[in-house]
Amino acid sequence: MEHCSSLGLISLVLCLWISYAAAFYLPGLAPISYCETEKSTNPACSSKIDLFVNRLDSIESVIPYEYARFDFCLPPTDKTSPTENLGQVVFGERIRPSLYNITFKKDVACKQLCVKKYTDKPEDKTKLEFLRSGIALNYQNHWIIDNMPVTWCYEVADEVRKYCSTGFPIGCHVSEDGQARDACVTSTKFNKPGMHYVFNHVDIEIKYHDGTGEEWEGARLMSAKVTPRSINHKEGEVPKCDGDLDAMGFPAETKSVYIAYTYSVTFLQETDPNHKWASRWDYILDSMPHTKIQWFSIMNSLVIVLFLSGMVAMIMLRTLHKDIARYNQMESAEDAQEEFGWKLVHGDVFRPPKKGMLLSIMLGCGSQIFIMVFFTLVFACLGFLSPANRGALMTCSLVLFVCLGSPAGYVSARIYKMVGGELWKTNVLLSAFFFPGLMFGIFFLLNLVLWTEGSSAAVPFTTLLALLAMWFGISVPLTFLGAYLGFKKKPIEQPVRTNQIPRQIPDQSIYTRAAPGIIMGGVLPFGCIFIQLFFILNSIWSHQIYYMFGFLFVVCLILLVTVSETTILLCYFHLCAEDYHWWWRSFLTGGCTAVYFFLYSIHFFVTKLTITGTASTFLYFGYTLIMVMIFFLFTGTVGFFACFFFVRKIYSIVKVD
Repeated sequence: MEHCSSLGLISLVLCLWISYAAAFYLPGLAPISYCETEKSTNPACSSKIDLFVNRLDSIESVIPYEYARFDFCLPPTDKTSPTENLGQVVFGERIRPSLYNITFKKDVACKQLCVKKYTDKPEDKTKLEFLRSGIALNYQNHWIIDNMPVTWCYEVADEVRKYCSTGFPIGCHVSEDGQARDACVTSTKFNKPGMHYVFNHVDIEIKYHDGTGEEWEGARLMSAKVTPRSINHKEGEVPKCDGDLDAMGFPAETKSVYIAYTYSVTFLQETDPNHKWASRWDYILDSMPHTKIQWFSIMNSLVIVLFLSGMVAMIMLRTLHKDIARYNQMESAEDAQEEFGWKLVHGDVFRPPKKGMLLSIMLGCGSQIFIMVFFTLVFACLGFLSPANRGALMTCSLVLFVCLGSPAGYVSARIYKMVGGELWKTNVLLSAFFFPGLMFGIFFLLNLVLWTEGSSAAVPFTTLLALLAMWFGISVPLTFLGAYLGFKKKPIEQPVRTNQIPRQIPDQSIYTRAAPGIIMGGVLPFGCIFIQLFFILNSIWSHQIYYMFGFLFVVCLILLVTVSETTILLCYFHLCAEDYHWWWRSFLTGGCTAVYFFLYSIHFFVTKLTITGTASTFLYFGYTLIMVMIFFLFTGTVGFFACFFFVRKIYSIVKVD
């Protein structure tokens, strides 16, 4: 009865929470109602629809630029930009107001936005050359309406579907040999070799859901789509956007160029009553390239990994059970002299390792990263870090990392004290500054490159000061506090005593040596993540939206199990071969997965990306190095603690005289 009443209480709490959550919206994600000004009686309704522009990026370059850098139509300087969070600034997002004037349910036909004239003046040549290079590198516009990306939908070759991209190109380039990009093949007018065509006209289509008969008043926007076009508007004439018009293009060498930017707006009412505001992102996510995951292939890989993990666990349990039973049955001194296997090294297995200081601070930082990753994935699975909440993922990760300094200091202090370390002040300082400082140093170096290139991704100096303030003002004191609590505790007692004289390790076969074991140990964990790794790298470097956090959480759990069992299995083999140097080996075995991660990143760069330029290549491998370092500490810490608890468990069970 108590069990049933507890279940009833939990169910009641869940129902109340769900009913409360139905009216709960995250900041910036609440729906906005739009009304016609002359018909609106609700002051909360808005008739003005803001169109914001974001940074421009390219799959051929890691360096993004602000909208103003391309000399497009800019709004008056008195227009304020939306406030960006920490994650958006670090990611390089630069959301700015635009000159486009859109009023709800008021269609616009071929309205001129602004005019740009380029002559043979040096400043005009510089602007035109930058626009030309941006077209050649296929830079993409990213616009935002009602917190929704303005999408460009077009048919994909050899597929009966439309792909809706969250960006659209600023133009198209036809090479000297007549080769054109995908953006150019949509029109037969882009046919002159060596030409740079500018998309100077956009047809904006906004679909809305009428609130008549709903619990809310007004209308809600469901989608915003754009069709870019290139139109050669004649100087001094009224712009025309319909009919058979020539494209606006100019060759590589030209003295004067006239570009008139125009736009049209069309409003359409949503006809599908089942299409709700909460699911308005679905058409974007469902049409993203490569997001139609080969579920059979992935599930097959997961089943194989789980099967191998189960086999490893079963073999370990059966073999260990027999070993422990056999060791505990030895009662006479003669039997003890005939000991064999991993019990032989019981007097040396907890001998402190070399460079215990470095190992302890790596484990401290790895524990900090582990907890950060866990909570970030939990928040993402709960929907708090959705794509609509821009910058939330990076903001959450940075804040969690800073606030988790205490576990880093505590774990580092406990491990360092356990291995007999005495330089506790050095340990505390290195725990607080070494790896965070190393990652910040690489990030600062990459930021200098972005500053040099004039990129929008360059983090402003004030934001760097804010990051340093968070590090020194929050993370460092918390690390000191955790280290203080760790050193105050008694050292961890080992289940067996350590001999004064180290035991000689016999010659090892090639299979039980350190290097082959470490290299083999990273294969299986990498095998369970490389498919998901492709989607993560594709979302970062090909500017795709990543939203499969539930699946990522499952893969992360499988990674933890696989790293733990692989490390334990290899540790057991080494102990049976009378090699008791397991401390560093367990960490490096788990961390070796990061080496395969780095090799796969090189493969991804060579085969999947079209990044060109020395600066972009340097930035790619610089950011990859930071990710590999974080992944190395993460998997290495998991492998070490799995092996640590395993060794303590087996030597606490057997009887040692």
